[in-house]
Amino acid sequence: MTDSKASPEYGRPLPRRHGFGAEFYAFCKQHELRFQRCKQCGAWRHVPREMCARCASRDWEWAKSSGKGKVFTFTTVTQPMMPQFADAVPYSPVVIELEEGVRMVSWIVDARPEELRLDLPVEVVFEDVTPEVTLPKFRKA
Repeated sequence: MTDSKASPEYGRPLPRRHGFGAEFYAFCKQHELRFQRCKQCGAWRHVPREMCARCASRDWEWAKSSGKGKVFTFTTVTQPMMPQFADAVPYSPVVIELEEGVRMVSWIVDARPEELRLDLPVEVVFEDVTPEVTLPKFRKA
């Protein structure tokens, strides 16, 4: 989820930062990509939540990700749904599958849409978009 209002510093909507989302983005601010990992069965998960979907345990930790993964899928946007993204068209939101098995939606910073392909190896980079918010994005590995 994002705040629908654009940030004056960034010019685009920012993610909501409350609950588990606040914890996730606090790690990003430290340039660390962390996901919840179940202490009972070892399953990684994203989007963060209280209970493990595999074993129903509520015993978990924030574990550091390798930050390495691959493009699982992507689409190319040619007509932005929000005016704050008009300057970026065409752009390609991607779903990254990380080595730990979690998937997350992000951007690839160093590839044009026509350069993307499934299974493209990527690694995390962090973009400090405001003094309070750092976004995890990816580059070709």
